[in-house]
Amino acid sequence: MFPRPLSQHLNRVLVCASTVALLVTLSSATMSAQSQTRRTKVTFSAPVEIPGVGAQVLPAGTYVFRLLETIGDRHIVQIFNERENHVYATIMAIPNSRLKATNRTVMTFAERRAGEPQAIRAWFYPGDKWGQEFVYPKTRAVAFAAAAQTTVLYVPDEIAPAMVAPVKTATDPPVVVLKDAPVKAVTPAGADVPLATVVLPPPVPTQMPAEPRLPKTAGGMPLLALLGALSLGAGIAMRRLCAR
Repeated sequence: MFPRPLSQHLNRVLVCASTVALLVTLSSATMSAQSQTRRTKVTFSAPVEIPGVGAQVLPAGTYVFRLLETIGDRHIVQIFNERENHVYATIMAIPNSRLKATNRTVMTFAERRAGEPQAIRAWFYPGDKWGQEFVYPKTRAVAFAAAAQTTVLYVPDEIAPAMVAPVKTATDPPVVVLKDAPVKAVTPAGADVPLATVVLPPPVPTQMPAEPRLPKTAGGMPLLALLGALSLGAGIAMRRLCAR
């Protein structure tokens, strides 16, 4: 048996280690969720145009970009205010490997005439080897293509209202409209070209062969109960230590 002071010291070490392990688990879960949504906070020093009805312009300020849904070669992006309690737009982006890769957050813009707000063309999330290229309503896409002398992705103008409609989940009607909308590309001369000639989808991640699964002997509830008990015990132990 350890002397009492040493035993108390070991107990404190074990309690601290358990608490740290729980905190690390929660932190890892948060980081994983952020990576899945590609949450990005950006600050614009001047007004910028985004896809929407007509010329939809965001005033200078701080905004949050997040992925709502990723379905094959279509990604649904939402743009929030800094507090993330208001959605300015729910728009479509196509992952395009032909865009220059980057290892940091970057927003690229289509060239515009002097005095006009710059239009967001693509969003790069750190670590991604492709850009999220935004899709504009056709009327705006034709204008951007001519001004910037580049090919721009577009959907029919009648789809534009879905980009500014209130959306909370990936199953809301405006999102369904965006998922089913035909996407094309327009050249600086105003001619349509196949999407495949402009967009190169990112490579599909290689999946390792699945390991054989053993028969389940119990549900997940006992494990959840155990984790809950450990969390409660760690909290009580820390409170007692602080009281001493």
